[in-house]
Amino acid sequence: MPPASDPGSPVRREYPHVPRVGVGAVVLHEGRVLLVRRGGQPSMGKWTLPGGLVELGETTAEAARREIAEECGLDIRLGGVAGVVDRVVRDAEGHVRYHYVLVDYVAYADTDRVTAGSDAAEARWADVGEIDGLDVTEGLLDMIRRALALGGEDAR
Repeated sequence: MPPASDPGSPVRREYPHVPRVGVGAVVLHEGRVLLVRRGGQPSMGKWTLPGGLVELGETTAEAARREIAEECGLDIRLGGVAGVVDRVVRDAEGHVRYHYVLVDYVAYADTDRVTAGSDAAEARWADVGEIDGLDVTEGLLDMIRRALALGGEDAR
C-alpha cells in the first residue's frame, strides 16, 4: 500500500494525491538537440529532455526557461508547444507511484555551452540520428520529431 497523502500537505512527487505539472524543452542548436541524463527517479539514468516541475504562480513558459537555466546553465528562446505528455507510472500493486502532465516546448539556444545542474547527472548535445542508440525515456524521439516539425532551427 502506498504511503497515505495528507490533502493539506504539499504535493509529493512519489505517490501523489494529484498529478504534477511539469515542463520540458526540445532545445535545438546547430542541428543538435540538448539531452540530460536523469539523476533521480523516475527514469534515473535515462536520457531525456531537460525540464522540471512548474512552481505555484509560474506559467509553463516561465518554468521551462527557469528549469533549463537551472538544469543546464543555458538561456533559451521558446518557440511553440511541441506536445503534451501524460506520464503515469504504477507500482507492482497498481498504485500510482508517479503522475505527471508534461508540457514540452521547442526552444533555441545561442550557445552550446551547457553544465549539468542538480537534477541532471549529465547534459550533452546529440544529433537526432544517434538518439536511437541511447537509453532514453519513452516517447523522446517522437517529441523531438514534433518539435522539429514546428520549425526546427529556422524559427528564430
